[in-house]
Amino acid sequence: MRTILNVLWLVLSGFWLFLGYVLAGVILCVLIVTIPWGIASFRIAGYVLWPFGRDVIEKPTSGVFSAIGNVIWVILAGWWLALGHIISGLALCITIIGIPLGIANFKLVSVSLTPLGKQIVDSRRGTFDKAIKR
Repeated sequence: MRTILNVLWLVLSGFWLFLGYVLAGVILCVLIVTIPWGIASFRIAGYVLWPFGRDVIEKPTSGVFSAIGNVIWVILAGWWLALGHIISGLALCITIIGIPLGIANFKLVSVSLTPLGKQIVDSRRGTFDKAIKR
């Protein structure tokens, strides 16, 4: 089921959202000072391309610097990436088949606004438990 949802996601909205994250990552890496945010953008781009079967969890080691970094991220790129998820989610919710994909888009809004201090893990029980124990 995850594969079917991921293929539908890729065709209907995932590829375009992926390109948005890659574009944000390239721009942020070109500016040199913002390279950490560019790397976060590329990390989230991989997740946005194939999201089903993976989860985003809070990193237990993240601290105040990731919170400050997230504020800077929202100013630089987060708000328009979140807007892309909202628009895509609304468009997908128009059809019955697209409703699960639209809900996934709405869940990704929080990730697009605050990507620092988060970790992407496999949602299969073994990998997820290991990531939480770290």
